[in-house]
Amino acid sequence: MRAGYVATSTISIEAPTSRVWTVLTDRDAIKEFMFGTDVATEWEIGGPISWHGVWKGAAYEDRGIVLECDPGRRLVVTHFSPLSGRKDEPENYHTLAWTLESATGTTQLTLSQDNNASVEEAQHAEGMWDALVMSVKTIAERE
Repeated sequence: MRAGYVATSTISIEAPTSRVWTVLTDRDAIKEFMFGTDVATEWEIGGPISWHGVWKGAAYEDRGIVLECDPGRRLVVTHFSPLSGRKDEPENYHTLAWTLESATGTTQLTLSQDNNASVEEAQHAEGMWDALVMSVKTIAERE
């Protein structure tokens, strides 16, 4: 992961890793747990990923690259949002890493986001990611 402050959110989910993985990579589930975003990707290492939708009344199209895709274990992508107000340059991208660990009928899901510029920015991201992983848990446990 890159420099800067890291935001991390971890949750225990009463579902096997295969179910949690399905939720993390299913377009309909993503739309539900990622605040209404539509995702476009083939989940191929080195391939593009984009998220688009409307956030707080503003249309957005975020983008990145799939860095790792190990089904049931780990998904890592880069992420850049023009809504950040920063230039579209490599140093302004975050790396989002989803890690799944199996434990007797449950999955521990950890989401981390690197390259936050300050403690406050990392704390803000953690608050958002806490809500997001809770939504993943809800979806994975209901179906």
